[in-house]
Formats: sequence, structure tokens, C-alpha cells
Amino acid sequence: MPTETPPRLRLEQYLGLQIKRQRQAQSLKLADVARIAGISQGMLSKIENAQVSTSLDTLSRLCDVLGMPMAKLFSQYDQPDGNALLVKAGEGLEVVRRGTEKGHTYHLLNHARGPKKNFEAYMVTMDDASEEFPTFAHPGTEFLHLLEGELVYRHGNQLYHMHAGDSLTFDGETPHGPEQLVQVPIRLLSIMNYGEE
Repeated sequence: MPTETPPRLRLEQYLGLQIKRQRQAQSLKLADVARIAGISQGMLSKIENAQVSTSLDTLSRLCDVLGMPMAKLFSQYDQPDGNALLVKAGEGLEVVRRGTEKGHTYHLLNHARGPKKNFEAYMVTMDDASEEFPTFAHPGTEFLHLLEGELVYRHGNQLYHMHAGDSLTFDGETPHGPEQLVQVPIRLLSIMNYGEE
């Protein structure tokens, strides 16, 4: 069965995300950045949420306000992605373990096995579809397993539409986080493996 290629973020989505990340990283208010850049707060909100295409002049002014070189704004857009492994529900590798003969079925959801030391596991619950989420980046590998609900998860420039039972494995240093909560409540198992010291 051919693997489907996940859609890339549109250029407007990518640029908006970069600007929003930079602004939030500096704890700057939307209104302040817009005022100094000489645009309306509504326009900046539309740029950050990819509701409008904007001119290079406006992007240049926003970069100046945020203290970010314009080249950095575009630097990772066309870099190849694909380090994430999406395992759809029921498509995990079936393995034989104790209990198999009693009708138990085991599916290995994470094909990239490695050391299990120095990891953190979280049960994440999300129930507000309008909630805004920060972008995360950390060392190591992260494994997500969606237990309940439906969401679109972002890893770098790629979007992964996940349903209950789906798993996603990726490099934690690439910026990632929930993009859209499609159906709440959402229960998500998150395991971050940092490897051996």
C-alpha cells in the first residue's frame, strides 16, 4: 500500500507561523508589533493566521521589528522533511508475544526502536477547540499516540491528520505542535525519548 505524502504548509502558513513564533518567543503583543511595523493589528493577525498574502515590504518591516533577518524567515521553507513516521490505526507491525495464542494481538507502533532510558511520558488532554498552542522543540525523539478525538499535528512544514489509534514519531528538535483540534475531547499519549546521556 503506497504511503501518502502529507501536505506541506502553504507559504502563507509557513511565514505566518515563523512570525508568530518569533513574536511569542519575545513575549511581544500583537498590537505593539503591528503599531511599530506600521500595519493594523487585524492585518498582523491575518498574516500570522495565513488569511492573507502580504507584500515583501510588510514582511521586511515585521522582520525589522522582531529583530530577525529576512533570510531567516524563509530559511527552512524548502528544506526537505519526512523524518516523521505515521502509523495509521491497525497498520502497526504485528508481533508475536506471550498471550498471542489467547487471542491477544500486539502491534508495534514505533518502528524506530532504541534505548528507553531518559524519557518522559505525558498523557495530554485537550478539550477546547479554540485554544492556541505554543510550538515545541526539544532534543531527542517524540512518539505520540492519539487515544481519543481527531487533530491535525504539525511537524516542521508538514501537517499530519490524526484519528484515534494513529501514532506519529518524529525528531523533537524540529518545531512541532497541534495545528488544529478537529474533534474534542482529545487524549494523546506523548513519549519523549532523549536517549542515553
